[in-house]
Amino acid sequence: MADRRPEKSCEQACESLKQRDYEVAVKHCTEALLSLSQYPPAHLPEACQAEIDRIKIETLLYRIASFLQLKKYGQADEDCRHVLGEGLAKGDGSFRAVLCCMHLKGKLQIVSNVLSKSLMGESL
Repeated sequence: MADRRPEKSCEQACESLKQRDYEVAVKHCTEALLSLSQYPPAHLPEACQAEIDRIKIETLLYRIASFLQLKKYGQADEDCRHVLGEGLAKGDGSFRAVLCCMHLKGKLQIVSNVLSKSLMGESL
């Protein structure tokens, strides 16, 4: 994948979540998702499609967390449908693999912390 822009936007979104700049995180996530939509799945090698799927899932999780903090529940719900619906519908374990990878890199804790605060302070 020659264009690293979606990956960079995803990383910037993660940094914005760390800094509690949720509007900027949404902006970076939206940029990444728009950029990823330029890659038609039918014309990509399997390895590239797997990387695009990983970035998309990660980006949607960051955006969900940001929308919840901004009290934009409808938009968060829509993204939940995409990330969970598509991720779990595949049934190939890719969604779980992305979560495990995020956990190993310390990125899942950031999302978990934000989601916990949004869900009335309850831990996940």
